Amino acid sequence: MSCSADAVKDKLLWNVKKEVKQIMEEAVTRKFVHEDSSHIIALCGVVEACLLHMLKRRAAGFLRSDKVAALFTKVGKTCAIAGDVCRKVQELQQQVESRKNQPNGQEPLKRQGSTTSKTPVLTPQAIKHIWVRTALIEKVLDKIVQYIVDNCSKYYEKEALLADPVCGPILASLLVGPCALEYTKLKTADHYWTDPSADELVQRHRIHGAHGRQDSPSKRPALGIRKRHSSGSTSEDRFAASAREYVESLHQNSRTHLLYGKNNVLVQPKDDLEAIPGYLSLHQSADSLTLKWTPNQLMNGTLGDSELEKSVYWDYALIVPLSQIVCIHCHQQQSRWTLVLVSQDGTQRPPLHFPQGGHLLAFLSCLENGLLPRGQLEPPLWSQQGKGKVFPKLRKRNSNKSVDLEEMPAEDTSTDYVFRIIYPGHKHDNNTSEMIEMQGFGANLLSWQLEHCSQGSSCISCSMGSSPYDIPSCCTCIHDRTPLKMLCESMKRQIISRAFYGWLAHCRHLSTVRTHLSALVNHSIVPPDRPACAAAGLTKELWSKYQKDRKNYKELELLRRVYYGGVQHEIRKEVWPFLLGHYKFGMAKKEMDQVDADIALRYQKVMAEWKACEVIVKQREKESHSATLAKFSSGSSIDSHVQRLIHRDSTISNDVFISVDETDPVEQEPRGQEEPTLTAPPAAAEFDSPDSGLPSSRNYSVASGALSSIDDGQGGSFEDGPEEEGSAEGARAGHRARPGLLQPQDSVPEEQPGSQLGSQHYLLDVASVCAASYTIELLDTVALNLHRIDKDVQRCDRNYWYFTAENLEKLRNVMCSYVWEHLEVGYVQGMCDLLAPLMVILDNDQLAYSCFSHLMKRMSQNFPNGGAMDTHFANMRSLIQILDSELFELMHQNGDYTHFYFCYRWFLLDFKRELLYEDVFTVWEVIWAAKHISSEHFVLFIALALVEVYREIIRDNNMDFTDIIKFFNEMAEHHDAAEILRIARNLVYKVQTLIENK
Repeated sequence: MSCSADAVKDKLLWNVKKEVKQIMEEAVTRKFVHEDSSHIIALCGVVEACLLHMLKRRAAGFLRSDKVAALFTKVGKTCAIAGDVCRKVQELQQQVESRKNQPNGQEPLKRQGSTTSKTPVLTPQAIKHIWVRTALIEKVLDKIVQYIVDNCSKYYEKEALLADPVCGPILASLLVGPCALEYTKLKTADHYWTDPSADELVQRHRIHGAHGRQDSPSKRPALGIRKRHSSGSTSEDRFAASAREYVESLHQNSRTHLLYGKNNVLVQPKDDLEAIPGYLSLHQSADSLTLKWTPNQLMNGTLGDSELEKSVYWDYALIVPLSQIVCIHCHQQQSRWTLVLVSQDGTQRPPLHFPQGGHLLAFLSCLENGLLPRGQLEPPLWSQQGKGKVFPKLRKRNSNKSVDLEEMPAEDTSTDYVFRIIYPGHKHDNNTSEMIEMQGFGANLLSWQLEHCSQGSSCISCSMGSSPYDIPSCCTCIHDRTPLKMLCESMKRQIISRAFYGWLAHCRHLSTVRTHLSALVNHSIVPPDRPACAAAGLTKELWSKYQKDRKNYKELELLRRVYYGGVQHEIRKEVWPFLLGHYKFGMAKKEMDQVDADIALRYQKVMAEWKACEVIVKQREKESHSATLAKFSSGSSIDSHVQRLIHRDSTISNDVFISVDETDPVEQEPRGQEEPTLTAPPAAAEFDSPDSGLPSSRNYSVASGALSSIDDGQGGSFEDGPEEEGSAEGARAGHRARPGLLQPQDSVPEEQPGSQLGSQHYLLDVASVCAASYTIELLDTVALNLHRIDKDVQRCDRNYWYFTAENLEKLRNVMCSYVWEHLEVGYVQGMCDLLAPLMVILDNDQLAYSCFSHLMKRMSQNFPNGGAMDTHFANMRSLIQILDSELFELMHQNGDYTHFYFCYRWFLLDFKRELLYEDVFTVWEVIWAAKHISSEHFVLFIALALVEVYREIIRDNNMDFTDIIKFFNEMAEHHDAAEILRIARNLVYKVQTLIENK
């Protein structure tokens, strides 16, 4: 009973720590916290859970349903601070009730009449936690909780969290930080999409994703403003940061000049919708001319709070760069003018319906002035004395003389105009002339230039021609069939041209894919359903059949089942050594026993070697501390020898704490631990390894203090070859200088391995005999690595049931043995994370040592001493650019985080900290099997699948680099591993298909 009660208390405190950490991170990154932030609501919820834990029935109130209100009211009778909070809460509740009782029609009037209304607008979640929230906003919640802790006997049972002498003060102390923050009511431009937590964003996406198709506006909450009709290349034409900034851009400002503005211009965005009035404006910048149309609902702020409604209206907004427009059609219908813009590809923008009056003519006049001096309208507008700009004169179809528009009878008035936008001095392509042809005119025959023959007459000179295209120069007649045939020829050329260029682009794309991505996947596709369906994975029954008859089961078939379905948990201990290379498929039982015996002998030898060295290291540390204390206590001066010892030990200690707790980015714990957040690429992370990029190796020179560096050339990268050899020689120099330490004949002591006493005697004998054979540099290196290993082992997955004190000791032995054999690299943070799952599954330190050594052959390249991490980032960039160009463009625009540094921890630990432990097992074994089935770089496709799972959330919220790091940190251990693996396999298959050109 006591254990369960303590577990409940620990869980409650852990939840409070998690929410406090979230709200403090928000305060640091944004400099303030909004009162409606989801983190505040979450913090209030977990604090209420703590306050209600084993609350006395008398304190909670017999008839009150709101126990928190009853507690605050009772505390407020004796605590003045709580009494003030009670009065403020009562005032807020009265204002909220009065607001609910108001008629619905009065709310918009009040909103328009006064922008500083004192009536608060509280969300339902804020009202639910109004007591704790008000105390937090007033910055007195910590004082109230401390008062309750000091007087806990009045309100709580003895087993309550606040009555606990340890947990109660801790809870009050945790609330000191949030109560010191500044809270604001200001709605910032990015409030709607940076505030929500990752869980809230995912939930919101699921709610909106249940309605409509993928590209439906109703699916996207109005977190960012996106105008789909825009096809411009600038970021301003594609996205607007906020409604306020967009509306301000419609007016005259320092960047653009407002040439024309007119409200109540109607646009019908869809055929099934009525025309919507809006504001039409024409803007001129230094190098462009842009036409914008914004619905009136967005201009005057009459929209409600519905995010769906907002997103629909933003989807109707128009932003048209006039550099893409070639033709302007003007039609008159019942004294109203309609304007249609035609793009270079022949697509028409939604018609603009102008009100009655000369508004269209005024718009064309401003447009003509804006096009100068680089462009012009064809035909140009005419200037008439006393009237200004007028439409050009037209010619009647049944007359040869020009007639002014005003002089023509109503029934003979031409009401259609076609204007071209041309740029003199620039070579026009055929698209412009073809566009004119498609409107019913010849390539060089414009309606405002030609005199038409009457439809009833026939032309003798034309009728004598053998071809409809053989039109004499003296003939001014246009044949009815000529435009149709020219239109067909133009369409034929366009179809062939587009097909050819589409085929050419596909070939170039395929060539790029083959060049850049062919090395990322296996070219042979292994299907999931042949010879049998592999979705069930490698089961216990199938594995038992393989063990009985190893010859009839091929290795590829077993790996195929692991790749598509994983391994059944009961047989993982037997299968994993095969997947990692400890055993070879097809080995006989005798051969496997021989491999185990060799590994056991090697492991015992390595264990004896580093333990003997550890004895000397501890003896030196003890001597140095004793000498230091003796010198200080006697008051005499410290000689140079003791100075060197003090400097070496202090340097080791400081370096361990700095490297582990401050500079190593992989130390971040997404499971609620107070660890630094991963926000830096490898270039900004100083791992304690010889290849950290420092002037000299930290494994040696830093640890040895005043001692000189080992080799002058060891400071370079290990990737350069000669320097790698130099560093390795310096690291293992002492290792080779031990002639009598452990030879093969005496590598294992005479005592039994289980005898601790005999092992200790053996180590002491070896240490006493061979202490002089170790170099100072080697001892410093071993001391530094032991410090790091001990620090990481103690906190390695401490919440997982397997890691008891005994198993942590096994973990330490395996890690120290591996590091002893790889002192040139040493221990780097993250290695314990990779070893821990192997220990859980194999539960055998000798077998785990062998499998971990095989695993590190691939994983060691991801650490700073290898160069695989930069390769992963480059391959991720190529993959997403080919497979999801839209998301790549979005990532490039929002701060350009296509460097993919947010994937650093994923690749470093094979997604170990992103998934639950049970999911880690499945993902790892699929990665190991994928090397033989689909791709040696399957981790890239898992990382891309992680991004693709949340691509809609990333896109809808316009996440930048900071947002996406925060999002994935919060989503750690909340991913659907099965779905991610399915998407990753599909991505591999997609690349394989592209390469095969199927």
